[in-house]
Amino acid sequence: QVQLVESGGGLVQPGGSLKLSCTASGHAFTTSPMGWFRQAPGKERVFVAVVGLSPDSTYYASSVRERFTISRDNAKNTVYLQMNSLKPEDTAIYYCAQDEGARFTLSTLAGDYDYWGKGTQVTVSS
Repeated sequence: QVQLVESGGGLVQPGGSLKLSCTASGHAFTTSPMGWFRQAPGKERVFVAVVGLSPDSTYYASSVRERFTISRDNAKNTVYLQMNSLKPEDTAIYYCAQDEGARFTLSTLAGDYDYWGKGTQVTVSS
């Protein structure tokens, strides 16, 4: 059974930075694209970023492109989300997810992901 545990959330001022981590236990991490999604209060969960099997294989939502960077360390079974130039509208619960066995497909659809963490709260406020 795969378990995903996020960490690194918190309160940050506008313009600040945070780095989220998600560590996976179980199997298939190295053959699974890993994604980050977020859900703001009263809104649907939306795609943020995804990293494929290669570190160069990434895709971002337009709202975070140029500000966020997704990366992975297969030796540590961990995926990261470096968030810079944070804005109040980035406030949300951030979830990581594993698309088991997808290998070369980078999906932006939450329904394609098989496993989810419980989320970590990010609040951007002065």
